[in-house]
Amino acid sequence: MHKSLTVLLLSATVLSACNSWSNSRANPSNWFGSSTPAPSEVSASDADALVPRQNNGKGLLARPEIEDNSVPIAVINELRVDPTPSGAIIYAAGTAIRQGAYNAQLARVRSEELTKNGILEYTFRVDYPDYATVQGNERSRMVSEAVNVSAQELEGIRMVRVKGQQNALESRRR
Repeated sequence: MHKSLTVLLLSATVLSACNSWSNSRANPSNWFGSSTPAPSEVSASDADALVPRQNNGKGLLARPEIEDNSVPIAVINELRVDPTPSGAIIYAAGTAIRQGAYNAQLARVRSEELTKNGILEYTFRVDYPDYATVQGNERSRMVSEAVNVSAQELEGIRMVRVKGQQNALESRRR
């Protein structure tokens, strides 16, 4: 403790004796000069300079696109549309073909015809393990998923539909 305090006091005394520190090149505040006006040369391609460019995936660190191995869930058992202050939560529950289903997602189906008819459609998709699993009872194969939809997305929507492999459930606006 005494050594470090002595070294600290000694180094502070030595540095205070250097009165040319403010003009020294070692002073980080002197590394750049004062600012001067420069002409602005912004082209149309530089307008989105902070937006990453889309590459074709052939770079050195490019990753291959992940293959989608998900399949529609076997049966849709429940569909609820719960209103929220910012829109709605669409909740769906279904029964998988076998145990071990994971990575459940409500994948939105987009088409001009659905938009024109005021239908918001999702496909309930799940992934299964690569290895064999038992079928098990129905309760052990239940999977649920929810998605938050904003009020802007719900404008003009009269019906929400969730599709599975064997059936589909719909909820209409009152």
